[in-house]
Amino acid sequence: MIIIPARLASTRFPEKVLTDIGGVPMVVRTAQAVSAIDRVVVATDDEKIMLTCKAHGIEARMTSLTHKSGTDRINECAQLLDIPDDELIINVQADEPFIEISVVRALIERLDKLKNENAEFIMGSCFNAINNEAAQDPNLVKVVLDDAQNAIYFSRSPIPFNRSGEATYFGHIGIYGFTKKSLFEFCNLADAPIEDIEKLEQLRAIYHQKKISMVKVSSTGFGIDTEDDLKRAVEIFLR
Repeated sequence: MIIIPARLASTRFPEKVLTDIGGVPMVVRTAQAVSAIDRVVVATDDEKIMLTCKAHGIEARMTSLTHKSGTDRINECAQLLDIPDDELIINVQADEPFIEISVVRALIERLDKLKNENAEFIMGSCFNAINNEAAQDPNLVKVVLDDAQNAIYFSRSPIPFNRSGEATYFGHIGIYGFTKKSLFEFCNLADAPIEDIEKLEQLRAIYHQKKISMVKVSSTGFGIDTEDDLKRAVEIFLR
């Protein structure tokens, strides 16, 4: 199952998820991009988004206004949908209308492998190689990995520090996967200081010594964080 968290309020980009992209609201574009893979549900906090999804034939559920993160929102949605504890839940961000099907499927394949290995905690995400210039962008989160491709740390800063001049940088792609059981466990962990400092919720898992399995993918997709990103997206859809 794919759940897309979509809140209306945004300090940097008001009502971003409803922004028109080539005649279709952003959240709908994102849902349509992954609808061939599995059931898609939008988890929202606003009736405006609910009505927009309904008008475009996208399933949606209303969730609390008080959630701290998108992951908390999809956890509530998963409980409302009453799905099995071992079902995989993929969290696709509402501002990712260019998310590739191949990326989502690669993550599902890794999570299925963890299930078959009877892992106690199942959480995964994706990354790709980026250049030094991209690594300087604080809107592009970087990740450092161990030798089993589990995440050691995520940061908005360029990590690792390039003292040797030979650093390789990996950019985090904002898609997550869990089993329903592990999603519930993650959302019930205590908040982590590093999570609040970096404003990156995935650091909560690392702080509490939970593994995040990372999948290397090839992706040209991008999230829409700024007005420049939106302009670029509109130009692509109008080609």
